[in-house]
Amino acid sequence: MKLLLDENVPLPMARIVRLLLKHHVIEHVAELSGWAGTKDVELYTRAAADGFQIVVTNDTKQLSRPLEVAAIAESGLHRIEYRQNHKHGGLVGLGAAIATVCAGLPHTLTELDRAESQRLVSLNAVDPSQQNRLRIVDPASVPPKFWPVGSRK
Repeated sequence: MKLLLDENVPLPMARIVRLLLKHHVIEHVAELSGWAGTKDVELYTRAAADGFQIVVTNDTKQLSRPLEVAAIAESGLHRIEYRQNHKHGGLVGLGAAIATVCAGLPHTLTELDRAESQRLVSLNAVDPSQQNRLRIVDPASVPPKFWPVGSRK
């Protein structure tokens, strides 16, 4: 399948997705000559004309804008959105976005390959908050089973 990553998708995501999905064509709007700055209404028409089957975006408001909804529907392209929680910026936000897309995209592509018509997909976000992403244990206070007694702190 041929996937287009919208301009609002971080460019490093394209490199990682290409590594994971070697049997698919992955293009980022910023890497295509003359595509940067293309408005969403025109982007879907242009992507369909260029042979893309899927647009990946983190613009979750597209489906609330009538002209963009019409352009998406008319294009016939599958649309995959993921939410990037902007309060978690920088490396944490990018990591969560990449994790969300990389975990969900293979399953999504399998389903889209079977689909007989256009689909709109929302990937469930990976929670980047510290309390939900990691657990830290002080082995001096809560030693794991078989932890040696008197080991260094």
